[in-house]
Amino acid sequence: MSPTQRTLERLKFMNRKCGIVERFIHNRMVKGGIRSDLFGIFDIVALCPEGGIVGVQSCGDDYAAHFKKITVKKADNAVDWLNAGGKIELWSWRKVKEKRGGKRMIWQPRIAEITIADIQ
Repeated sequence: MSPTQRTLERLKFMNRKCGIVERFIHNRMVKGGIRSDLFGIFDIVALCPEGGIVGVQSCGDDYAAHFKKITVKKADNAVDWLNAGGKIELWSWRKVKEKRGGKRMIWQPRIAEITIADIQ
């Protein structure tokens, strides 16, 4: 299961209406194609009953690279989104032990809300 699918499943469990806004563009020049995020940032847009509209970037364990993508490389788009009243969340998935000292591993998201203060 991909990080995007894990995130969708958890968002729906949280009673958020959501949809995938990332798209795959077939391209023979690039092996197979490329993935294009909405505004270069978002994989999912969610409607949150308590918090409005949320743009979500979902990834595996490469949190730092995606955080930099949002706050540095695509900072202009992130600021525009936040100024328009949206929220930004970064969900980074990794396997952790279910309980200390145990053997069973479960998928756990690291969820961070990105604000204007985070953006350079």
